[in-house]
Amino acid sequence: MLILTADSASHFAQIALGHVRREYPHSGNLRLNSPGDLALPHQQHPIFYGSYDWHSCVHSYWLLTHLLRIHPELPEAEAITELFNVQLTAGKVAGELEYFMLPGRQGFERPYGWAWLLKMAHELALLPAGAGEHWRRNLQPLAEELAGRFARYLPKLAFPIRSGSHSNTAFALTLALDYAHQAGDQALQQLICARARHYFLDDQDCRPWEPGGEDFLSPSWQQALLMQRVLPGADFGIWFSRFLPDLAAGQPSCLLSPVGVTDRSDGRLAHLDGLNLSRAWCMRRLSADLPAADARKKLLENVASAHLQAGLAHLQDDYMGEHWLTTFALLALAD
Repeated sequence: MLILTADSASHFAQIALGHVRREYPHSGNLRLNSPGDLALPHQQHPIFYGSYDWHSCVHSYWLLTHLLRIHPELPEAEAITELFNVQLTAGKVAGELEYFMLPGRQGFERPYGWAWLLKMAHELALLPAGAGEHWRRNLQPLAEELAGRFARYLPKLAFPIRSGSHSNTAFALTLALDYAHQAGDQALQQLICARARHYFLDDQDCRPWEPGGEDFLSPSWQQALLMQRVLPGADFGIWFSRFLPDLAAGQPSCLLSPVGVTDRSDGRLAHLDGLNLSRAWCMRRLSADLPAADARKKLLENVASAHLQAGLAHLQDDYMGEHWLTTFALLALAD
């Protein structure tokens, strides 16, 4: 399956609907200021309490929104609409926002969860006119708060975070940039582009130490994908050739081989299934803009397909992957 079919979209929707309101097991990142801060997940997060953790629940809602937009005839469309009508209310969004506003939570879900919430808001705005306008309007206060947090945070981030997991700067900026474009937030758009250039423009001759044993993102490929979106076409072509000068020869080989997982019941080790999918997403997008005669185009297409097939084979092997892997499969197939 290398394209998103109606059948695969339905399957993805079924997986997400099966866990977005599954409260347990739950993993949370909570700073306690008093005993009163202890509460059940659905009390802390009126909307995003399922899918094992807050950010996975958010990007599962993005998945459902995206599927509803591109396949409105899905058998699951009615269930998605009912879910959104119940969950994406002004009152419940206010509850989510209240959580962010409490002392000591300025960095909660920074930057990964912030970026996915903005990506979800962006997707809601792409629904056909009149479809889901109230969902988008209800979510907007939270989106604006997190966009503001990005605007305040990025000037303070002196150096990019080049990890293979949630703190990765390039991944977050890529999703946030989609929101800024759609929302017409020119200040945020300009800031993201300026910081991306500051962080990555001078990088060249990439010699990556990856993958790491618990990665689900490739720092190198995520950086390239961000710069593809930030730089004009000709400028990006120059940057990309400088960044990966030996790509046509299949180097660095560590970026081009799908990875295996030794234990999918271990949530961190299971990240590597996601790495295969997120690499496929990046490589498919990067190859799309290369000329047909460019040897790197076919190379990236073939390697992306191998990564995609490796990741798709394990979407539901264990709940440690099931609660989030489908999102990255959808990025790779439909973005």
